[in-house]
Amino acid sequence: MMRRTDKKHLVIPDTQVRPGVPSDHFKALGNYIVEKRPDVVVHIGDHWDMPSLSSYAEKDSTFSSTNYQHDIDAGNEALALMLKPIEAHNKKHRSPLDIRMVFLVGNHEDRITRLINSAHYARFRGVITQRDFELSSWEVHPFLKIVPIDGIHYSHYFRSKGSQRALGGTAQYKLTKLKFSFVQGHVQEMDVALDYLANKKVIRGLQAGTFYQHEESYLAQQSYWRGVHMLHEVSAGNYSHSEISLAFLRRRYL
Repeated sequence: MMRRTDKKHLVIPDTQVRPGVPSDHFKALGNYIVEKRPDVVVHIGDHWDMPSLSSYAEKDSTFSSTNYQHDIDAGNEALALMLKPIEAHNKKHRSPLDIRMVFLVGNHEDRITRLINSAHYARFRGVITQRDFELSSWEVHPFLKIVPIDGIHYSHYFRSKGSQRALGGTAQYKLTKLKFSFVQGHVQEMDVALDYLANKKVIRGLQAGTFYQHEESYLAQQSYWRGVHMLHEVSAGNYSHSEISLAFLRRRYL
């Protein structure tokens, strides 16, 4: 039997979990993972929405430990829903799923770092920490670290050259600037691109969209895609791309 040289990557876009939003799609995703058995799962970040920290640009904001804990619990519980079918499968079968689980910290999770690094809020150092996120099953990478896996470069988003700002534009534009295969989150609209380098190597770009059921008021005038992505035959940055909509996952896997 020929040994596989290609891989299968499951990409989870921004999930933005907070108290009070639906989360049953995480259970559906866990069931899907058990059935499809990807080699790698990459969560692109912004899982914890962290609205309790969204107003800390204002120096007179009052920190609520209760609201903060509710934010943490909501995200932890949603991830647990996803992992439960995988853990149940592994307990039942002699050959457990061997999946590399990768989590990329997004700008919403990084609100904790920005807060405690501020001199005005130094008193919260040691009180709140990214260790509050339940990510013991995941390989965790810091905000904006670029993580190459099988030739695809993953990051929550990519920065403009010589700037701390996110590289804007379409996936095709980003591909011409980055000159390597990439997958990013942060942008609600899904966008895909393909290009060929001078050596005929194929490079691909993917802006992953979103994976949540609720509406965001600040996106009222924008369209955005909801679902996850399966990248098949991943090798040296090339792959075939399948879109799996959130509606399909809930209909088929709940």
